[in-house]
Amino acid sequence: MVAGRDPIRVMIVDDHAVVRSGIRYSLLAFPDLQLVAEAGNGREAVELCARVRGSSAMPEVILMDLIMPEMDGVAATTAILEHHPEAQVLVLTSFGSSTLVQAALRAGAIGYLLKDSTLKALADAIRAAHAGKRTLVPAAVRALVEGIQPMPHLGDDLTDREREVLCLVVDGMSNPQIACQLGISLSTARSHVSTILSKLTAANRAEAAAVAVQYGLAAHTKYSRAEPAGRPEDASASQSRYGDYGGQWDLRGVPASVAD
Repeated sequence: MVAGRDPIRVMIVDDHAVVRSGIRYSLLAFPDLQLVAEAGNGREAVELCARVRGSSAMPEVILMDLIMPEMDGVAATTAILEHHPEAQVLVLTSFGSSTLVQAALRAGAIGYLLKDSTLKALADAIRAAHAGKRTLVPAAVRALVEGIQPMPHLGDDLTDREREVLCLVVDGMSNPQIACQLGISLSTARSHVSTILSKLTAANRAEAAAVAVQYGLAAHTKYSRAEPAGRPEDASASQSRYGDYGGQWDLRGVPASVAD
């Protein structure tokens, strides 16, 4: 501890008494860190901070667990920082999912540590939080990066063959007609249609056709019942059959089930 500087006041918020006890005694090894309060859940922490606000017992750094009864750590962090913005919340949890990491940081937590961190890492993170510096363990950084990966556009994962089948579905063809047109077995045609519905999160063939038109997945239809194989159908014909985007889809000519 730097001479003349008061120790950093720390609060533990965790619903496990054994965890609180372990941290309590571990902090005794660091003269520049002083435990001033403990809480067994988020609600207790919010109430305690309200009682000691403005006094020497007000914690400067709060070690916050996330999964707790009555009020979880994210809700508690939001409530505490709303009324005590001068405090710093350092998450200390066993869970490193991207959802929890992002929720905690959005709530205002300055750092994210896992409970398997070393005692030195914890002490350093407390000091960093007190100085306004962020600390994220590698697992939290990975979870955060994974959580912000862009979602693929609807239909991007369709194979070339599935796009061909989808075009035939848009044309209103049944599975036997699709099988005949592409020279594949009926069971294979059914399998392709089932996979397409899954990838487009469509409930039936009609909905898959509507999604295809809406997202331009069948803008260049190669086949049509009304035309010989290999003759392209004008994309506007599909648009007129199914309606314009933003209106009601006219799907009366499209078989509704996968088995058709």
